[in-house]
Amino acid sequence: MELKKFEFWFIVGSQDLYGEETLKQVADHAQVMAGEFDRDPLIPGTVVLKPVAKSPDGIRKLFEEANAAQHCAGIITWMHTFSPSKMWIGGLGINKKPLLHLHTQFNRDIPWSAIDMDFMNLNQSAHGDREHGYIYARMRISRKVVAGFWQDGAVRQRIGVWMRAAAARFDGIASPVLRLGDNMREVAVTEGDKIEAQIKFGWQVNTWGIGDLAARYNQVSDASAEALVREYEAAYELAPDLRSPGPKRSAMLEQAKIEIALKEFLETEHAGAFTTTFQDLHGLPQLPGLACQRLMEQGYGFGAEGDWKHSMLVRSAKVMAAGLPGGVSFMEDYTYHFEPGKEAALGAHMLEVCPSIANKKPRIEVHPLGIGGKADPARMVFDAAPGPAVLATLVDLGDRLRMIVNEVETITIDQAMPKLPVARALWKPYPNLRDAAESWIITGGAHHSVYATALSSEYFRDWAEIAGIEFVLIDKDTKPVRLQDELRWGEAYWSGRT
Repeated sequence: MELKKFEFWFIVGSQDLYGEETLKQVADHAQVMAGEFDRDPLIPGTVVLKPVAKSPDGIRKLFEEANAAQHCAGIITWMHTFSPSKMWIGGLGINKKPLLHLHTQFNRDIPWSAIDMDFMNLNQSAHGDREHGYIYARMRISRKVVAGFWQDGAVRQRIGVWMRAAAARFDGIASPVLRLGDNMREVAVTEGDKIEAQIKFGWQVNTWGIGDLAARYNQVSDASAEALVREYEAAYELAPDLRSPGPKRSAMLEQAKIEIALKEFLETEHAGAFTTTFQDLHGLPQLPGLACQRLMEQGYGFGAEGDWKHSMLVRSAKVMAAGLPGGVSFMEDYTYHFEPGKEAALGAHMLEVCPSIANKKPRIEVHPLGIGGKADPARMVFDAAPGPAVLATLVDLGDRLRMIVNEVETITIDQAMPKLPVARALWKPYPNLRDAAESWIITGGAHHSVYATALSSEYFRDWAEIAGIEFVLIDKDTKPVRLQDELRWGEAYWSGRT
């Protein structure tokens, strides 16, 4: 999850009209800006400065090189002077990389007493970026626009959000989904068009039999499992009956073996995400629970019941969240609390919720599951940390893919739940439980989602924009009736794009 391995090319536009002295100043200013961007922790990727773009041939060559560059995850453009946008048509027309249009200027303030036409000719981003913005709009090119002074933290933070989304898109191309078994039988929303997903996101969704994992599991030694359990003992709290030999500790050791086998399998296939299903566990003693939690904690994506879309969406969110405070997990809305004034939703998923969202040190316990027909599995039990979070889901509507994001506020669980030994989160969705639930259902949102405290809705919006898919936000201002109208209008827009 080292985001500095992703390059973002900084292309600054001008033209030959202004002469060598002006072009030298443009290049010098661009070098200062690129250097500061690259050193700022708000900018997670590596900023690579390219020669000043000043001719159609030069611009096209830059985009050809970017398309072929192995580590280039995106391009930032900025017009220091006026740069006629017809020069950019050839380059933008062949571009395959995510784009950010930075609208700024090198100087913060107008030098009131010294300003002259030479200064105006050099520092005319207010002029040049409008010309540049037109050609994006004219060519119907998707991009993120960030306006403001380039040294402001808020500007750099927004650039960083886009970089993280672009890095997740880049990672998805090289991180196949290891789908163990098939979809949960008769479930609709977890199915989808794998070809379209690969076209839009780069995701390679391939299936392996659960027997392939079981064969690896059978090769894991007891000594390897014991060594991994010592890591568990250092990182988490263990229930008393897991601290000494016995059936419960043996059940935890089985999960350690599954984790070792799964990670080896993922590494062998260079996969970034995986799925399981409790309807296909042939050769495994337990449903993978603790093993899934541990692998998510290490950055892998996961989807239960064969849900490959959300396994890879978890992975994408993990990449976007790398190094940020908070966490990311696979999640499911399970049940509601309708007490007046305290309405909330309780989220969990049997065993598979990532400890990166935990409020306190998780505790490993072993309990019956009541589904799947296998031995009692080990799992981490904890409550999610309170604070702002988002729920993101991805659905296939047949003619297009849609992302839905609900902004929520996670709250402290102040009631004991001794008979529910799973990881869980309790949240108040915006604008309120009733309107949020109606809106989610109107949009066709899945019962599975990605829960993130490390990310805001802006990250997912940027990711959806880069992928070229529909994005729907449910927030404090959402009204279901208005949303339903907007979805109908959107049908006309998206039918013209697909």
